[in-house]
Amino acid sequence: MTKLRISVVQYLNTAPLIRGFTHGPLRDLAEKEYDLSFTVPSQCAEALRTGAADIAIIPAIEYQRIVSQGIPLTILPDLAIASKERVRSLLLVSKVPIRQARRIALDPSSRSTQALTKILAARRWQITPEFFEPAPPATTNENSDKRHAGGDAKVYSGIAALLANADAVLVIGDAALRIAIAAEAQGVKPGPDGEWLTSAATLADSPARHDLPQNSQLHIYDVVKEWWHLTEKPAVLAIWAARNQSFPNNLVPASVTADFQSSLDFGLTQIPQIAAEAANEMHLPEKELCLYLQKNIDYTLDQENLQGLLRFFQESQALNLIPPLSHISIAAGPDSPARHIDFTVAQKRA
Repeated sequence: MTKLRISVVQYLNTAPLIRGFTHGPLRDLAEKEYDLSFTVPSQCAEALRTGAADIAIIPAIEYQRIVSQGIPLTILPDLAIASKERVRSLLLVSKVPIRQARRIALDPSSRSTQALTKILAARRWQITPEFFEPAPPATTNENSDKRHAGGDAKVYSGIAALLANADAVLVIGDAALRIAIAAEAQGVKPGPDGEWLTSAATLADSPARHDLPQNSQLHIYDVVKEWWHLTEKPAVLAIWAARNQSFPNNLVPASVTADFQSSLDFGLTQIPQIAAEAANEMHLPEKELCLYLQKNIDYTLDQENLQGLLRFFQESQALNLIPPLSHISIAAGPDSPARHIDFTVAQKRA
């Protein structure tokens, strides 16, 4: 039997979703039926788009973009990477108050976070900055060895270098979480717009680095917190999506959705172990990583998160970041029927 190809984001926050496949009771099944590969969010979406993957964790915004190209997708039920109010792993690091920013560097590896930043600029901060993607990417942690101190040094140096040519830099994933933990440990002050104020020493990895004056002040904005201030809704950052054409009759089998739910169920019982492993690898406090996975990340696609997803699609389309909105298809789950959501009708009810 041909294995289903699964594309997975290689960040800490995805670990509970796949724990059952990699360390738990589904491990033997996964070896027989699933072929897991790891990359960054944008490449997961590309694999699903091209047919190189059958199921992938994709940035939420890519669902609409891929479906608009005539490639039907189905969202796996009751699963997501979301955040209710504050996430700590999606940060805008700015030299100036963000309403004064004129040039913002965007991490190219997460398209949903790029869209959130553009929405916030237009709708919350009411600015029209120049956005650009650094080349080569300087703020991503695509390779697992970047979790170690040497890799993070490159990440921090890249952020500092970008801030020499931009007012603000979007930082995501484990590198952003490291900055958040460091800032909290040093002590932060609230800024006039609800941001954190901290010293540039937060980014310091070596006394030999001269990219930023160590006494300069940084403004740090949590992207999910800013989204909540704008909408009072959670942010859905990523979803499991399946390529309909990979399955007989274009229907994701209930057995597949049950496997993915079971993997998460096991992963949620393993958060202390996941945090301990990551703390050793990332050289960060285990307690902080456990708090992040338990409190900052929400793994459901509950009604509240679904409404946040619908609002995100609406705001993205209003800024022409995605094509005209397509219906949303959600596969049947162990305790729920398949759903097809007409976005415009759902939004009117919200």
